[in-house]
Amino acid sequence: MQDEFDADSSPELSTSNTLYQIAREGMTLYVQIYLELSKQTSGFANIQAEQIQIFEQKLIILSGLDSSLDPTEASPQEVVQELFRMQAVPFDVESAITKGVYIQLRNRVENLLNELYIITKGLEEFDADYIQCNSYMLPILQRLANITSKAALKKQIGNVSDNAISQPAAKKLAEILNKRKPGQTMTRQQILQSIEPTLEGIVRDLVGRVLLERIVAKALDDANVPYKLESEYSYLEGVIYNFRADFVIPDEKFPKALIEVRKSSSRHASLYAKDKMFSAINWKGKNKELLAVLVVDGEWTSETLKAMTRVFDYVVPLNRSSDVATAIYEYLQGDISKLKWQINFSITPANLKIDKD
Repeated sequence: MQDEFDADSSPELSTSNTLYQIAREGMTLYVQIYLELSKQTSGFANIQAEQIQIFEQKLIILSGLDSSLDPTEASPQEVVQELFRMQAVPFDVESAITKGVYIQLRNRVENLLNELYIITKGLEEFDADYIQCNSYMLPILQRLANITSKAALKKQIGNVSDNAISQPAAKKLAEILNKRKPGQTMTRQQILQSIEPTLEGIVRDLVGRVLLERIVAKALDDANVPYKLESEYSYLEGVIYNFRADFVIPDEKFPKALIEVRKSSSRHASLYAKDKMFSAINWKGKNKELLAVLVVDGEWTSETLKAMTRVFDYVVPLNRSSDVATAIYEYLQGDISKLKWQINFSITPANLKIDKD
């Protein structure tokens, strides 16, 4: 349900008050701690108690194992023992990092709800001026108003976001809330539960935007490969349209390689595959010597992965990012054998002139 907020809660627009930005900052923090811990311990293969002294480090390890130990109470020695005891269990990087983000988000929502209860006299009296001046409250206010989608929100009160709410829109939202009086119809637990899909949507979005890309970026840094992130350039020129790849190497003016990072589920694999293959064809058709790399995570079907290998030069899992980073470095140094596919693709205007006899 992140479609309610993602278009307006972009990193460029968000303030530190919004749920999205809090989640983004939390994700960045936990990714950094994870990467540092993984490097120090050779991928958690040689971990010592003295290396996991703070709560965040213990939380990452125990969440990645889905352990029942409480990181607030477990000692570093107990965490090491748990890692040894469960070493055959696959370590879930996404769970390891997102658990802490969820904790931060839920704490933030609790604090916002406490504020609302006081300001609105038990969620019964809503003031338009307050709503306009505190737009970061929108995710909670939307749930209290029982507006379940961004489309419905726009239809009822106008184009708003958790960064800005106009006075007319604030008045409309206040009218809905004052008529509904959610404090009389919803318990605190029901309100918190209703916001969970929004939090899940925010975290899901950030897994792709921050988590996966930071791991790939670390691999490129370690291999001394220069690159630009999607947020650092305008577009990469293609045959049909100009758009941005997750990574362009070394830059968009003289591109030698691109990397797309995508997490999928088996249910959406075919759709994602078609989208990514078209993007690769679009870019490689314009840039003849462009190396195209797809880094994948999650549940992909074997059929879609095979199909993508007929367009992308490399299709690799997230945990092999360092290997493909090395291949890219070698390609930049002149090893043309790394280029597997060269796509000849162009679109030209048709000759509309009709010759008459």
